[in-house]
Amino acid sequence: MNASDYEAAGLYFPDAPNAADRLALLEWLTEQGVTLEQMTDAHSIYGLTALAGDAVIRPGERLTLAEVAEKAALSIDEVEHIRRAVGFPAAEPGDRIFRPEDAATFAAFKFAAQVLGDEPILEFSRVMGSSLARVAESAIWLFLGNVEAPLSTAKAGELALAKANLKATSLLAVVPQVMDAIFRFHVQEAVRRSREARVGVSGFDTGRLGVGFIDLVGFTSVSHQLSSRELARLVAEFEGAAYDVVTAHDGRVVKLIGDEVMFVAVDPVAVAEISLTLVERYATNANVTPRGGLAVGELLTRGGDYYGPVVNLASRVGDLAVPNELLVTGDLRSEVCKATDAYAFDPAGRRSLKGFDEPVELFSLSRA
Repeated sequence: MNASDYEAAGLYFPDAPNAADRLALLEWLTEQGVTLEQMTDAHSIYGLTALAGDAVIRPGERLTLAEVAEKAALSIDEVEHIRRAVGFPAAEPGDRIFRPEDAATFAAFKFAAQVLGDEPILEFSRVMGSSLARVAESAIWLFLGNVEAPLSTAKAGELALAKANLKATSLLAVVPQVMDAIFRFHVQEAVRRSREARVGVSGFDTGRLGVGFIDLVGFTSVSHQLSSRELARLVAEFEGAAYDVVTAHDGRVVKLIGDEVMFVAVDPVAVAEISLTLVERYATNANVTPRGGLAVGELLTRGGDYYGPVVNLASRVGDLAVPNELLVTGDLRSEVCKATDAYAFDPAGRRSLKGFDEPVELFSLSRA
């Protein structure tokens, strides 16, 4: 192909200010094996700079829904059921969006369901799908914020952006190996934590753990005053601090919701130390101040999350705390005091909490 072909396809205009860079991009895409039809389709929808990178994400032959279902020895409904569970929209019958390798993936889900049951596997699939969706969104943000934004600001041009996109997308090749190692380590840790938490509890789906909720007072108001980049920096700082502190004390971050972190730990002392350390991290921050609620007891574990009255109690207690205050239940106070005298617990009164019939005695946690 030459410049005339690109011009005839409406992809290249010799008189445009960026004509030289656009022609270089089109020639480079051709070298990567991208067809003129693919360029035309992409140009009309989302542009050309991501085209070569997109081809790396899921390369090779494409199958229809019926074809991949037949290859996996499953019905179309079974394939779609699995896809919905992991978070994918319904596929149109004629869409060629599946790779031949996808058949083995769908067959693996079916095999696992035969061993563990349909509903448990679908529940696990939802957790896995939502977790990987977050990983994928994070990867996109990583590229946009750290590669595309600087290149666009520097007016580097389409060819430079397309090459950077391909280079970044090529990093996906190492992700499965890295994720396999991380996943196996997390399984090992989850098994250990489960065994420790289940000592003396009544069921296989519960464990005795301490749970904490820490949120940043003033986050909502300050978020209206910051630029998107400044807000992203504040959120990243809080998330980084939460993960660093929680994991350093053998806890687990369950989830982050904006300005709030929920975490658990088998050792109630660790829950106290995590919370105080997070409060101390923000002692000199003029924009936001942390507060939190802590409790300990038997928690229901399901899909990587925790539920039950003790979780609700810790959350409600956190809502009552004032800035820089950590409110804890009497049970947590008792267990921490049995283990160490490094902490002080000042009476904070009996409080009425939504969803609880009787007032709950609370204490304010600090270092001794």
